Amino acid sequence: MSVKITVIGAGPGGYVAALRAADLGARVTVLESAEVGGACLNWGCIPTKTLIASAETLERIKRAGEYGIDISGNVSYNLDKIRERKDKVILTQVKGIKALLKGRGVTLLAARGSLVADDAVRAVHADGSTQDIVSDRIIIATGSRPAGVPGITPDGSSILTSDDAVRLTDVPASILIIGAGVIGCEFAFIYRALGAEVTMVELGPRALMTEDEEISGLIERELKKAKIKLITDAPVERLVKDAAGMMTAVLPKGKQVSAHKVLLSVGRQLNTEGLDLALRGVRTGPRGEIAVNERMETSVSGIYAVGDVTGKMMLAHVASHQGLVAAENALGGSATMDYDIVPAGIFTMPEIGSVGLREHQARERGIEIRTGRFPYRGLGKAHAMGEIAGIMKIIADAKTDRVLGVHLCGAHASDLVHEGALAIRMGATSRQLGHMIHAHPTLAEGIQEAANDVQGTAVHVQPERAKTIPPHTVEG
Repeated sequence: MSVKITVIGAGPGGYVAALRAADLGARVTVLESAEVGGACLNWGCIPTKTLIASAETLERIKRAGEYGIDISGNVSYNLDKIRERKDKVILTQVKGIKALLKGRGVTLLAARGSLVADDAVRAVHADGSTQDIVSDRIIIATGSRPAGVPGITPDGSSILTSDDAVRLTDVPASILIIGAGVIGCEFAFIYRALGAEVTMVELGPRALMTEDEEISGLIERELKKAKIKLITDAPVERLVKDAAGMMTAVLPKGKQVSAHKVLLSVGRQLNTEGLDLALRGVRTGPRGEIAVNERMETSVSGIYAVGDVTGKMMLAHVASHQGLVAAENALGGSATMDYDIVPAGIFTMPEIGSVGLREHQARERGIEIRTGRFPYRGLGKAHAMGEIAGIMKIIADAKTDRVLGVHLCGAHASDLVHEGALAIRMGATSRQLGHMIHAHPTLAEGIQEAANDVQGTAVHVQPERAKTIPPHTVEG
């Protein structure tokens, strides 16, 4: 008899787990109260990237003269059509996921899921009716939602969450973004391209605190070039709305920032409420995260958790891989998760790609490192594209020369970073990466140049930048 698996949540972790489990012969039921694809597809990754594509196209058209293209009249945008395109992209992906589930015989129910005392999952439908689904294995994948700020309540009009922002019903004359992390920076460039005056306030000392400091500094420079104001070390003490509807943030030392709208961008909150985890003794952590091991097993045999609710790396592709691991182990496999080599993209303008250790992380671990850099402006392809802003950076172990981290900021960085991920995965050295012939003219040549710069052998840099490392000190 087939193993019965119930998956609670159909985001990038849940639906991938369901597909893999079905491929392995399980009878799979998926419970999803909103829409398949989860936050990533419906309110996060895909809608924001669709909006960024429109914003980038608008910016490129404004620069048409640089490319020898004459455009007469005013260049403007149609917000309704931008939103319609975004919705169409989402709908296409939703239909695709549903087709994949149906094609594998997965039962999809529009319902919330929770645990019950015996080996079952309770499905709660929109009309309040319930049904208990007997399950041999359970995979929890309920994701996350925008986090709040104490004392500040989003209203969907003046005070927005990222979920509100992707709906983009209007572009305010000015917007204050609280938080200069990944989501905040992406929306800053979107709103600025569409004509809003943008101010960002960040609790920490710099934008994109999770990134390598050099990459963070470069993005701060691009924010400044785009006339986006960034205020760091600035906790918001309170928000005040005046009679005209203007929002004013009160910062330390009496400083104030006013804008027509406010966007809260301060991270994500885990969706573990309502699961009745205690009924089955599922252990959780201090943030409410479901504790799991490298096999995605919870503290209760037969119950697994994947995605944001595990409190691990909150990335859609991590959730999907966790889903694969959980599904295989639920059906007798021995798969494990490894979080050391996870590439990530940030879709600012220009975008960021990163994988492996940041420079400060390597030093915190006591690793002696060498670094290599190459600017986009040194690449013929970048000049041909008109995209010369950016840098490629490689971090290598000074003793073994193995590549430890690759950090890019510039055009197509989120695609190019996977060469770095493969290098780290295969244990490649910077010398080996630098000796690999890269096609010309491409942006990827910058990775080769940065790798050679680690060794002090990059030829397309000024002599004063050359390092004094003896040649052939590491076999490549």
